Amino acid sequence: RAMAAEGRDGPGSAGRRLPPHSPSGLVLQTVEMHTGGEPLRIVPRLEAAEEAAARGLSLLSLRREVAATQDHVRRALVHEPRGHAGMYGAVVVRGGAAADGVHLAVLFLHGAGYSAMCGHAVLALGRFALDYGLVAEPRCPETPVCLRCPCGPVTAFVPWDGRRSGNPVRFHSVPAFAVTTDLAIDVPGHGKVVVDISYGGTFYAFLSAEQLGLDVCSSKTRDLVNAASAVTEAVKKQFKLHHPESEDLAFLYGTILTDGKDAFSEEPTTNICVFADEQVDRSPTGSGVTARIALQYHKGLIQLDQTRTFRSSTTGSLFTGKAVKATKFGDYNAVIVEVSGEAYYTGAATFTVEEEDPLKNGFFFK
Repeated sequence: RAMAAEGRDGPGSAGRRLPPHSPSGLVLQTVEMHTGGEPLRIVPRLEAAEEAAARGLSLLSLRREVAATQDHVRRALVHEPRGHAGMYGAVVVRGGAAADGVHLAVLFLHGAGYSAMCGHAVLALGRFALDYGLVAEPRCPETPVCLRCPCGPVTAFVPWDGRRSGNPVRFHSVPAFAVTTDLAIDVPGHGKVVVDISYGGTFYAFLSAEQLGLDVCSSKTRDLVNAASAVTEAVKKQFKLHHPESEDLAFLYGTILTDGKDAFSEEPTTNICVFADEQVDRSPTGSGVTARIALQYHKGLIQLDQTRTFRSSTTGSLFTGKAVKATKFGDYNAVIVEVSGEAYYTGAATFTVEEEDPLKNGFFFK
């Protein structure tokens, strides 16, 4: 069961909770946010996840358990009619999974399943953690918020004025690294293209839209999505990924098409991220910016502490990114990347499920 909602009595309700729901049906409370236009539907508490975490499961194991036993929650909140094709969610997990100096652990939800990392969500969750009392003593002018993500620990730095959180929020990533560069891939319908693969908490393929006969700023989004999805599927078939710590993390999350402007510049560079099952990020993509910075650093195109600005081709929203520290991760030369962006609240919601509803767990179509 999810966190119960407090009902409001209305005229003629005779004390009943509104809207009505089945006695055994879900009642889900959420906090609604967006970062750069990309939505985040936060579930502040999911009892089943916290009970599983209390058994000592690692966050990656918890991710598997929730996928196996609580996937109806994801589908109900992310899919239609409560969600939409671009909806994204996060389940906050307190207790066991958030021990050892971590303020909260988090599971990321999208239309096709569960991600290992999500930068736009981390930026929003940093604000949420302060405003909803998950950090005992926030301090001015900025408070660090320690999150445990499936990919590892991430720290957000959140402005605090003594009463509420503010913007911009920034975070320091898990070690990010280039996997391979100039990899030739045969993409059906497009022929041979050259991609780079990089890791920013999850793996992405990168290439300029120009290689696919498209322009990331002016082509139809549907054409960009189709092409990026074809690249993702081709890379999955033709290249084997490996993660230094866990094979659970060794999957290609999506493809990011760019304007090709990889060399350092004060001008923004534009990209579009197509991830999971043809889902389109409305923001510049926090984990994607992390991976792209790592790639540019690997190629010698940027130096430590050089800040680049990244623009989403879908909304025009901006993130900044910079490599702040060189490190090692397994056999890889890696960097810690700082990503900064603005996250905003859009509301709060109570969702109910009626057991007799044939579409109670949501539906999804393209």
